[in-house]
Amino acid sequence: MSSLSRELVFLILQFLDEEKFKETVHKLEQESGFYFNMKHFEDLVQGGEWDEVERYLSGFTKVEDNRYSMKIFFEIRKQKYLEALDRHDRAKAVEILVKDLKVFASFNEELFKEITQLLTLENFRQNEQLSKYGDTKSARNIMLLELKKLIEANPLFRDKLNFPPFKSSRLRTLINQSLNWQHQLCKNPRPNPDIKTLFTDHSCAAPTNGARAPPPANGPLVGPIPKSAGFPPMGAHAPFQPVVSPSPNAMAGWMTNANPSLPHAAVAQGPPGLVQAPNTAAFLKHPRTPTSAPVIDYQSADSEHLMKRMRVGQPDEVSFSGASHPANIYTQEDLPKQGVRTLNQGSNVMSLDFHPVQQTILLVGTNVGDIGIWEVGSRERIAHKTFKVWDIGSCTLPLQAALMKDAAISVNRCLWSPDGTILGVAFSKHIVQTYTFVPNGELRQQAEIDAHIGGVNDIAFSHPNKTLSIITCGDDKLIKVWDAQTGQKQYTFEGHEAPVFSVCPHYKESIQFIFSTAIDGKIKAWLYDCLGSRVDYDAPGHWCTTMAYSADGTRLFSCGTSKEGESHLVEWNETEGAIKRTYNGFRKRSLGVVQFDTTRNRFLAAGDEFLVKFWDMDNTNILTTTECDGGLPASPRLRFNREGSLLAVTTSENGIKILANTDGQRLLRMLESRAFEGSRGPPQQINTKPSIVPLGSVSNVSSPIAVNTERPDRMLPSVSTSGLAPMDASRTPDVKPRITDDSEKIKTWKLADIADSGHLRALHLQDTDTNPSKVVRLLYTNNGIALLALGSNAVHKLWKWQRSDRNPNGKSTASVAPQLWQPANGILMTNDTNDGNPEEATACIALSKNDSYVMSASGGKVSLFNMMTFKVMTTFMAPPPAATFLAFHPQDNNIIAIGMEDSTIQIYNVRIDDVKSKLKGHQKKITGLAFSQSMNVLVSSGADAQLCVWSIDGWEKKKSRYIQPPANRSGALVGDTRVQFHNDQTHLLVVHESQLAIYDGNLECLRSWSPRDALPAPISSAIYSCDGLLVYATFCDGAIGVFEAESLRLRCRIAPSAYIPPSILSCAGRVYPMVVAAHPMEPNQIALGMSDGKVHVVEPLDADPKWGTAPPQDNGAHPAISAAPSAASNQASDQPMR
Repeated sequence: MSSLSRELVFLILQFLDEEKFKETVHKLEQESGFYFNMKHFEDLVQGGEWDEVERYLSGFTKVEDNRYSMKIFFEIRKQKYLEALDRHDRAKAVEILVKDLKVFASFNEELFKEITQLLTLENFRQNEQLSKYGDTKSARNIMLLELKKLIEANPLFRDKLNFPPFKSSRLRTLINQSLNWQHQLCKNPRPNPDIKTLFTDHSCAAPTNGARAPPPANGPLVGPIPKSAGFPPMGAHAPFQPVVSPSPNAMAGWMTNANPSLPHAAVAQGPPGLVQAPNTAAFLKHPRTPTSAPVIDYQSADSEHLMKRMRVGQPDEVSFSGASHPANIYTQEDLPKQGVRTLNQGSNVMSLDFHPVQQTILLVGTNVGDIGIWEVGSRERIAHKTFKVWDIGSCTLPLQAALMKDAAISVNRCLWSPDGTILGVAFSKHIVQTYTFVPNGELRQQAEIDAHIGGVNDIAFSHPNKTLSIITCGDDKLIKVWDAQTGQKQYTFEGHEAPVFSVCPHYKESIQFIFSTAIDGKIKAWLYDCLGSRVDYDAPGHWCTTMAYSADGTRLFSCGTSKEGESHLVEWNETEGAIKRTYNGFRKRSLGVVQFDTTRNRFLAAGDEFLVKFWDMDNTNILTTTECDGGLPASPRLRFNREGSLLAVTTSENGIKILANTDGQRLLRMLESRAFEGSRGPPQQINTKPSIVPLGSVSNVSSPIAVNTERPDRMLPSVSTSGLAPMDASRTPDVKPRITDDSEKIKTWKLADIADSGHLRALHLQDTDTNPSKVVRLLYTNNGIALLALGSNAVHKLWKWQRSDRNPNGKSTASVAPQLWQPANGILMTNDTNDGNPEEATACIALSKNDSYVMSASGGKVSLFNMMTFKVMTTFMAPPPAATFLAFHPQDNNIIAIGMEDSTIQIYNVRIDDVKSKLKGHQKKITGLAFSQSMNVLVSSGADAQLCVWSIDGWEKKKSRYIQPPANRSGALVGDTRVQFHNDQTHLLVVHESQLAIYDGNLECLRSWSPRDALPAPISSAIYSCDGLLVYATFCDGAIGVFEAESLRLRCRIAPSAYIPPSILSCAGRVYPMVVAAHPMEPNQIALGMSDGKVHVVEPLDADPKWGTAPPQDNGAHPAISAAPSAASNQASDQPMR
C-alpha cells in the first residue's frame, strides 16, 4: 500500500470517529493494522472481552511473531484462565487450557505443567506465585500495565501507537478543496453552486440566457479556492522519497546563514560515507526504497497478514536498523543495572571514559588533577598520573601567575581518542595534556598545550584534515583545534559571548562541523573555515548544556541544567534546529549539573536525584531507575562502555561503581577466571605490569576449512595475541627468561592425547532424518542454548537445550541431549537452490544478534528466515553469481558484505536493496570475510589463497597477499581459505587445508603451523575459542587439534575414536568433521558438523575441565614462522568443499 493510501486510511478513521461510527473505526484499525488504539484496547481488557481483545490484536500481531507477542497473548490467556478458576468454572478453565494455553507448551513445558496443576487446587491462590492475586478488577489493571509495556517494546507496534497529528475534519477539508478546484475549472461557474453529489465531478450547468456567470463564490460546503502553486506535486507524497544530493550548504536547517557558494573542497575532509549530509538526514533516518529500485518482496512470507505489517511498519529486526528503529530489540534487562564492582579512586571523580576497544579499561580524572586507568575486570589501577606541568618555562605568563597564586587544579574532562591510542586531559587552568597509551598500561607524554586563559571546560577528538585533532573550549569564550600529535594550533573559532561549556564534533558525509554550547545557553555550530558560527540557538535551561549523538550518528541529544536547577534532556531535529522530543522525569530542582550518556542507539541515562535514570530514546517517560545500592551523589557522573554492557557511575565517597547487564557480568567473570589462571603462571611474572585485555568481535560460526565472521557484533573478553597466557610475561623486556625452569617444564610436559571416549564428554545429537546430508555450516546461537546446522541439501536443523531436572538452567551441555526443534507448522527451513544441485554449492549463513532471524544461502537467492516460525521473510540477490559468504558491517546492520562466486565482494544495503560498492581483487570465489572495527578494515580471503584488506571508509583495497605454501608443498596454493579476527581485532587467524597461520593487520605472517606428526591429515576447519585463548582445528582423518592461540603450539589431540561411535567408525568410508563451532560463552565446548550429516557436542570432563595443559615455551621464544612439516602431510586425501 502506498504512502498516500495509508494516509487516506487515517483520514477515514478520523472521519468515522467524528461521525461516531465507533465499531467501524475499531474494525478498520484492526483490518488495516496501521493504528493500535490503546484506549480501545484498555476498555476491552478491563471489560474482560477476551475474544474481542484477541481479535483486535490479531490485526497487528500473532502469537508466534516474536517474544513480545508471545508474552502478550500468554498474559491475556492466563488471566482468562485464572478468572475461570476463580469462578469455579472448571469446564471453562479446561477448555482455555487445551485450546488457548497449550500452544505455549512447546516453548516452556515446565510452565505449562505448573499452570495445569492449578486445576487440582481448591483455590489457585494456594500457589505461592499467585498468593497475592486480588480480585478480578485489580488483576486486570495490573496485567494491563504489563501489556502496555510489552506493546510499547514490541517492534511490530512501533509507529502504530500514535495517531498522526493533523487538523480535525481533514477529509472534509480536502473534499472542499477538490470541489473548489472543480468549480474553478467549470466552463460556466455559478456564484452559488448547487453541489448534490460526490460520485461524479462537479460541473455547473450553462446559464439559460447565455450570459457568463460571475466568478465563483464560496458556498456553505466550499472552502476558499486554493492557489495552484500551493498544491505540491504528487511526487512529494510518493511512497518513497528520492535521495537528495548533498548541497553545498552542508548545515541546512541549523546553519541558516551558511555561505551557499562555499564548495565542498573548502571544507576539511573527514572519513566519508559513514553518515550522510544533514540535508539528506531526514531521508536517511527513515530510509525508504526508491520507486525505481526493486523492492524487497516481503510477500514471500507465507502469511499475508505478516506481509501487510512488514510493508507498513518496521519488522522485528528484519529492517536491519534504521536510525529510529534499531535492528536489535532491547529490553530493560539489557540495561546495566546490577552493581558488580566498586573502585576506590581516593579523590572526587570529575570525568570518566571507557576505552573504545578494550571495553573494561576505564579512564578517570579527579578534582586534584590526577588521572587513573582501571582494569575493571581485575579491579586493578594499571596507571596513575598526578598533575604536573611538563615544561613550566614554555607556559604563558598568565598560566604561571595562576599556578603561583593557587596551585590547586582539577581535571575538567578526560577521554580517549576514537582508536584508544591517545588520551586527552583538560584541566581547570589553561592546560590540555595528551598521552600515548601503551597496551601494557604505560602512559607516555605526548603534547602539552597552553590552550585557554582560564579553565579548559571540554575537549573532543575529530579528523578534520584526515589527521587526529583535539578540540578544546574554555573560559575565554573561544574554541580551538589543535594537532593531537604535535599540539600545533590549527583553527580558532570566536563568537560566543560567555565561557564555552562543551563541544560536540560530528560529520555528515565529508562535511565536518562542531556544535558548541556556552553558559549563557547559546548553541552555535561551526565549519572548519573560520567564517563564523552558522547557528545561534537557545538551549533549554539557558546555562550548562552538553550535546551528544547516538552511537550511529543519526540522532542528536542535549542535556542541561539551568541556574535554578531545572534540568532538560531533549532530542533535536538537527535539520530544522528545533526540539523534537523532551524527556520527562527530572526533579524540579536538581542539585548540580546533570550529566547524561547514550548507548546502543536505544537508551539514554542521566544522573539525578541520587539515582541513575534511564529512558528509551523513543519514549519521553522514564523507563526505569536504579539507586546502585545507595552511595551516589545528587547528580552522579556516568559513562557507558561502547557495547552498553557496563556503566561507570561516580559515588559520593570518591569512588566509582560499575554496573553491568548479563553480558557485562559474563565478561567480568571471564576476566576474573583468566586472572586466576594467570596467577598460577611462572614466578617471574609477579613483578611485571598487568596485561590489558582487548575486546573485539568474535564469531562462533563455522564452516568447512575455517570459521567465518558472520556475527561481528558479539563482543567477548579476549586476550591480545601479543600476550596474556601465563608464559607470556616471561618474554617481557624487563624479565630474563629462566632457562632452567623452562627446561624442567619441557621435560615434564606431555601432549594430552585423548583416544578413549571415557576421557571426554561427547554427545551425538539425535536426528529424525535417516539419510542426513553432510553438515556444511554450523553455529551456536548467541545465547548459547541452541545449535543451528545447515546441510549440503540446503536444509537447516535447530537443536535446543530445554530446562529439566538434569539441566535446570537449560544450558548447552554434552551431558543432556537437546531437542530437535521444529515449529508447530512442521515446515523446514530450506534455502532457495535456483534449480541447481545444492550439494555442489557453497553455503553461507549469518544469525541476527537476538537469534530471531537467520540469513542464509545455498547457491540460490539469499533467504531471511524467522527462527521461531521457520518462515521465509524475504529473499534477495538472485544468482548468478551466487553468494558464497556473508558478513554484517560492524557499525551498520543495514550493510552486508557478500562474497560472490565470481570473485567479487558486494557491499549491499539491505533496506534499500542497493549495491553500494563492488570490490574486485580476487581471482576465484570468496570463501571468507572478516571485519575489524578497531582497524576500520574488511579482510577477504578466496579460493585463490589470497588475502585482501579493504578500507571500510571508501572500500578501496589497501593491501593484498597470497598465503605461502609450507616447505613440503611446491607451487602456488589454491583452495578455500578462511579468516577470522582474534578478539583483539588486530590479529587474524588464516585457515587453509595446508596450514593454520596468524597474521597481523599488515598481512605479515607472525607464525604458522602445518599438518605433521600427530596430526598429518589436511585441515578441514578451524576457529578461535570464545575467549581467544585457543584455536580448535579439525582434520580430514577425523582428528581434532587444540592449539594455543598465542603460539599455535598443540596442547591436546583428540582422536576420532574418542567421540565417533565405533559402529560408525567401522563402516566403510571416512567420517570426519567438516565444520567446528565454538560455544559463545564456554571456551572449552565445541560442536562438530560431520561429513555423514551427524552433529556432535564435545567438552572435557568435569574432573579436568580444560583440554590439556599449555605447552611450555622454548626459552620464551616463539616457534619458527614455518616449522618443517613431516612428509606424512603429503598423503592424498579428498579436498573438502571442492
